[in-house]
Amino acid sequence: MAVLPYSVKIMPDLNRHPKPPSPLVVALAYDGLCTFEFGVAVEAFGLPRPEMGADWYRFAVAGVDPGEMRAAGGVRIVADGGLDLLAEAGTIIVPGWRGVDAPVPDALCEALAAAHGRGARILSICSGVFALAAAGLLAGRRATTHWRYTDALKQRYPDIHVQPDVLYVDEGTVLTSAGSAAGIDLCLHLIRRDYGMVAANMVARRLVVPPHRDGGQAQYIERAVPLPHESARLGPLLDHIRNNLGADHSVASLANISGMSTRTFLRRFEAATGTTPAQWVLLERLTRARDLLENSATPIDRIAELAGFGAAATLRHHFRRHYATTPTAYRETFAGPAIAEAG
Repeated sequence: MAVLPYSVKIMPDLNRHPKPPSPLVVALAYDGLCTFEFGVAVEAFGLPRPEMGADWYRFAVAGVDPGEMRAAGGVRIVADGGLDLLAEAGTIIVPGWRGVDAPVPDALCEALAAAHGRGARILSICSGVFALAAAGLLAGRRATTHWRYTDALKQRYPDIHVQPDVLYVDEGTVLTSAGSAAGIDLCLHLIRRDYGMVAANMVARRLVVPPHRDGGQAQYIERAVPLPHESARLGPLLDHIRNNLGADHSVASLANISGMSTRTFLRRFEAATGTTPAQWVLLERLTRARDLLENSATPIDRIAELAGFGAAATLRHHFRRHYATTPTAYRETFAGPAIAEAG
């Protein structure tokens, strides 16, 4: 897959992957457990979801340490079993790790490597990437982690191609996510890979989160939320752009709508969104196009118009550049069978 440009802060693998041999998802628990990251795994894979049918995931917790384990916030956990559970898993989740400098037990490294060798998928959230790295699962692969830890990951494991600005990286059987909340994005991506767009959207709706986010860690490092007076000014402008994606949104026209000078507008827009107006508009157009490809049988030419690209050739150009695929191939991957056939 082609390396995506800096402007796209997500690295989905658009190729289809077979489901693992077992529907069992096993989340690790350890003394010093990262509670939020563990909760993400439970929310995504561990809740009863009868609406998904009998083929849905099964879930268990494997203890790295014996007996009762402590989790952040004063919570204590007793696991369903030990590392032997990894031998039965089709998917294994490492929900953070107890510290960047904390050693990863040899028994855990061996169990992860053996499970991966048998065909299990290994997924890490945030600092959990250090367990995957210690197990030798990331050598020569792309990976990501929380922006606070990317330098440490690069220094300790120079054979890993660290992607510091993405929300997650899908390398097929090894998947890594950035900071804690990016674990939600990665879990939804995996559900989407396994069961399709409709299932992922249903889970996202239960979580009250978007089923897919554009943007990466860079926008969260300094100031994630604009100051109130910026929000009041830029919020209506962003809504205006979304409602008029086909218009020619020049910097001058947007600054005029916002009541700012061009220079002030550019500075405040980037501070609030983490990107430039042109790039933000492009990503919104791509988001609209993806939504239409996934959820309607609208012809590609018409989607190009509705998303603000004008011509199908322009839409195809940006899809190849940003996603290394075509609109038609994207629809075949992520839309329901009826939509894919009709489109």
